[in-house]
Amino acid sequence: MKKTIAMIVAAASLAQACVTAATAADVMRTYQEPDVRGGVKIGFLTCDIGGGFGYVLGSAKEADCVFTSSAGQEISDHYTGDIRKLGIDLGFTTRSRLAWAVFAPTAGYHRGSLGGLYVGAAAEATLGAGVGANVLVGGTAGSIHLQPLSVTGQLGLNIAAAGASMTLTPA
Repeated sequence: MKKTIAMIVAAASLAQACVTAATAADVMRTYQEPDVRGGVKIGFLTCDIGGGFGYVLGSAKEADCVFTSSAGQEISDHYTGDIRKLGIDLGFTTRSRLAWAVFAPTAGYHRGSLGGLYVGAAAEATLGAGVGANVLVGGTAGSIHLQPLSVTGQLGLNIAAAGASMTLTPA
């Protein structure tokens, strides 16, 4: 009987030690370094892109953009600029609309802080109505990230796979 009680106490002590160790290990595993590259989502940027032709090796189109903050306040900021592509760009589009989530190193937003040059890549396919994707990073000292993939909706007849750049200037 004494051996049975001793075995139960020993098993309970061992189980308690294992639970404590597992809990400590779980706490250690759940801590992660902040993702400095991803930053904090501060809002959305939507751009109306003017129509135009792709000239085999590239194109340039005007952009009218609005930043809307996700901070709960009705902060919006207007930008003008252009989108340039260098690569295969064949066809034409009448109009386009791009939408990006905007990430910054900190949660704050200051008017005009999205101004600057963004570079990356673009791909589009349009037959009547079409879609596209853009990957652009840049802005103030390269600190602003436009969501790794934007969504483009457009009308026209076009195919493009090119390097892309976008310049934004506060309006």
